Amino acid sequence: MAEQIRIGIVGYGNLGRGVELAIKQSPDLRLDAIFTRRNPDSIPSETKAYSIEDAEKFTGDIDVMILCGGSATDLPEQGPAFARLFHTVDSFDTHARIPEYFEQVDAAAKASGKISVISTGWDPGLFSLSRLLAEAILPEGKEYTFWGKGVSQGHSDAIRRVNGVKNGVQYTIPVEEAVNRVRSGENPVLTTREKHLRECYIVAEEGANQEAIADEIRNMPNYFADYDTVVHFVDEATLKAEHSAMPHGGTVLRSGKTGTNSTQIIEFGLTLDSNPEFTASVLVAYARAAYKLAQEGGAGAKTVFDIPFGLLSPKSAAQLRKELL
Repeated sequence: MAEQIRIGIVGYGNLGRGVELAIKQSPDLRLDAIFTRRNPDSIPSETKAYSIEDAEKFTGDIDVMILCGGSATDLPEQGPAFARLFHTVDSFDTHARIPEYFEQVDAAAKASGKISVISTGWDPGLFSLSRLLAEAILPEGKEYTFWGKGVSQGHSDAIRRVNGVKNGVQYTIPVEEAVNRVRSGENPVLTTREKHLRECYIVAEEGANQEAIADEIRNMPNYFADYDTVVHFVDEATLKAEHSAMPHGGTVLRSGKTGTNSTQIIEFGLTLDSNPEFTASVLVAYARAAYKLAQEGGAGAKTVFDIPFGLLSPKSAAQLRKELL
């Protein structure tokens, strides 16, 4: 067996634990270290955990660092900082801020000669690729992306950071009527609000102003301001009993015309039992690609648009041609 790619994980929440599980399914990868802001001794893993402050000591021992923090506050700082030290992969998912985040990480990665793959996962990530492919094939058409019903990790992380929130989960719910109109080939013009509903279940800190919490969530830019958002307050036991699972999924559709007037519809969909485990599996595949790009002498920030699919696989190009083409 060829030498394994040495992986480090930054952050050991739901996504970090998912990455650990995905690496176990990838014989060409090896998890060497976990880095955390918590007490390293509290991390329940077979792999040794270290303080995040100690990460720079491992610059020669980790091939690719997978960043598993949230997009609201963690990755804007950690992305550029770790790109100065390691090849990295992350799942930054605040769509409106991806261009500026790319520039910051790109500058850091180019200065250090590292590869940093940003905004991987399924959206942004696999759905982004589906949108690109469908648009290229059906230039005369409209694209629609529907998420859910399911738990959004990024949005759940954002509501948990609101002052007075002890815990919380956010569900993204597609408006069924809108989905059916697209599938019928109608090509409707739909606003953000007409496509999705956002539903939040919040455990408030004792004595917190629930009305202020709900108002701040509903008006949060880039997350909730453009949607109809319903906020429910529940106790900790209810949240644990009814909202601990992390399902998700969604659909990318493009409806277009070819020739004289032929209606063509492209659809790509996902149904996920575990959002973080699936996202983690995508991150791990792109960690492999990041390592291969680095071996070719590349540097700078990359997105899924810049990386050939063949680099995601542990198989050789010859194997892929024989088995999958």
